[in-house]
Order: sequence, then C-alpha cells, then structure tokens
Amino acid sequence: MLVKVLHNANCSKSNAVLEYLDENGVPFEIINIIEDPLSVTELKTVLKKLNQSVFHIIRKNERLYVEKFAGKNYSEEEWLQILSENPSLIQRPILIKGSVAMLGRPVENVKYFIEK
Repeated sequence: MLVKVLHNANCSKSNAVLEYLDENGVPFEIINIIEDPLSVTELKTVLKKLNQSVFHIIRKNERLYVEKFAGKNYSEEEWLQILSENPSLIQRPILIKGSVAMLGRPVENVKYFIEK
C-alpha cells in the first residue's frame, strides 16, 4: 500500500524517514507541506487518521511558535487555521496509510507502522 508522507525538506527526521522508506522498497508519495500547505479540512482529516487533537501536532520548540504563539489560548479551530497558514509549526513527518496515520518519529516506529 502506498504511504503518503507529509514532509518538510528542511527537516532531518523527515528526510531520514524518506531514506528509510526508499531503502526498504516501500512505495511512497511525498506531500511537501511547506510548498503546498494543508487546508483546514485536510488537517482535520489527518488528525482523524492520527486519532489526535490538533495540539498533538504543534511544534512547540519552533522559533515561530515561541515568538508568536506560546502562552496564547487558541481554540482547536484557531490552531487549525494557524497551522494551515504556518505549516512549519506542524510536527513531521506524518505518515498516512489508508485510514491510519502516525508521526514518523522515531524512525524505528516507522518499521512497525509499515508492517502493520
């Protein structure tokens, strides 16, 4: 089954997962979330597949988060809009296989996800 990878080319962990998939012959499709940001609706679909709230995928150590969003009390809907407009704040990579998804960190967890 084809694995979709929500990817940021500037992220070493994201690149490591792509390398792992390639080395293991796993067919995958790259979705560059920086060049082609996800809509609010697409984010909701991903979160449903992750079985997580939006708060689970926010990169709280990202400089943009610290400078602009830390300590603010945004609703889930507001965060969806913020992440759609600021995709660098989304944890990555996120792997999607059919109706399920996972954060691709650590890369060791990817093996289990692929074989499942």
